[in-house]
Amino acid sequence: MNPVSIDTAASTADPFALAQQLILEPAGLDEAAIVQALAAASGPGIDAADLYFQFARDESWSLEDGIVKEGSANIEQGVGVRALSGEKTGFAYSDELLPAALSEAARAARAIARAGQSGRQPVLRRAAGHALYAAQDPQGTLSDDDKVRWLERVDRETRRIDPRIVQVMASVSSSFEVVLLADSDGGYAADVRPLVRFNVSVIAEQDGRRETGFAGMGGRYSLSQLVEGDRPLALGREAARQALVNLSAQPAPAGAMTVVLGAGWPGILLHEAIGHGLEGDFNRKGTSAFSNRIGERVAAEQCTVVDDGTLSARRGSLNIDDEGTPTQCTTLIENGVLKGYLQDKMNARLMGTRSTGNGRRESFAHMTLPRMTNTYMRPGPHDPQEIIASVSKGVYAVNFGGGQVDITSGKFVFSAAEAYLIENGRIGAPIKGATLIGNGPDVLTKVSMVGNDLKLDDGIGTCGKEGQSVPVGVGQPTLRVEGLTVGGTG
Repeated sequence: MNPVSIDTAASTADPFALAQQLILEPAGLDEAAIVQALAAASGPGIDAADLYFQFARDESWSLEDGIVKEGSANIEQGVGVRALSGEKTGFAYSDELLPAALSEAARAARAIARAGQSGRQPVLRRAAGHALYAAQDPQGTLSDDDKVRWLERVDRETRRIDPRIVQVMASVSSSFEVVLLADSDGGYAADVRPLVRFNVSVIAEQDGRRETGFAGMGGRYSLSQLVEGDRPLALGREAARQALVNLSAQPAPAGAMTVVLGAGWPGILLHEAIGHGLEGDFNRKGTSAFSNRIGERVAAEQCTVVDDGTLSARRGSLNIDDEGTPTQCTTLIENGVLKGYLQDKMNARLMGTRSTGNGRRESFAHMTLPRMTNTYMRPGPHDPQEIIASVSKGVYAVNFGGGQVDITSGKFVFSAAEAYLIENGRIGAPIKGATLIGNGPDVLTKVSMVGNDLKLDDGIGTCGKEGQSVPVGVGQPTLRVEGLTVGGTG
């Protein structure tokens, strides 16, 4: 693989300059070629057409059994062409950034959507998005030797915490992505997207019993910022704490009971059980449990839920979405009342509304879908200790593993990675094997107390939909939920 020379000093203030350097110039493309391709993808019967150019470089290093066993790097580039005709989408892509390949993809997309002659040529107008993160390559801010040293240090320091820790796995990854977008209405936008992440997993063993713990963090900043203040060591301590707690966990009880959800990452339940059901495509097709319910009460009055792609340097944030629309803070549920859905351009047009800046795609080889960015519940009036003290008997779930949701019915099942009994207003023994079972449209109506301790996750969320994965953020304050079904082994 040949190294790519990047003049970040010349392009930091202008993503268009970096897109020109990395995408257009090496391929012999210019704005005139983009206009011609858009014209080829447009025509009679075509409502809209767009191009999505992408250059992406990913790198990761991982440690296991005290040894850095894997280091990988990958460079990917290409262009996706989309033509829209009513509910039909014509889509073609090419990983060759050449004028002939671009023209061929444009013609193919138009043919798939609807046959027609070439139409008008748009005049491209550069659009500005937010400035939520630096337009820089995050990878070069930490040397390869330093990456290896950090992984080895995390392994060494985490093992020292307790002799019961028998295995440590750690990884550090980063990506540098440049996108350039153009559409048949003349929209022209560019973005430079850094993304970094550090993960630590721990296995602890005692008397033949093995338990795991995990901690991670990341966001849209540099690798040097990721390791500031010895933050990777704190991840090791947190992962070890979780594993050691679970060593003493007792079987979880089963039945309908009061559940207190912790602040931060437990917002993944909100993301899965509520957020997906509020995406525009499901509601346009009438397949969501929230379809045709705008203006109705769908949650307790204390609940206000937003999707906010404008939070600085957050993993789920974007200066512009993957259609060139600036992201925004969209109120989905306000004081318990459903206010709106998350929209990309196509579903917004078909539903007679506007894009909310939630058109997202995994890469140039994937089609755009309405997706979440950072989805969270706003804080309420109650102190978290007040919420715990109000529960005579229940479960306190502070960390989650996997889960499943049925968008049509809203039914969900989530497994708690860390949970405790609540007895007489106090947090009691840790429990193992607890699953939360419920219905998305119903669960928020059972919220009786909302904490004042809103917390966002540490930057580890990845959302899957129709085979595509994109980075997201979640969050919530401490919540008391009445009558939630807990599946357990006790």
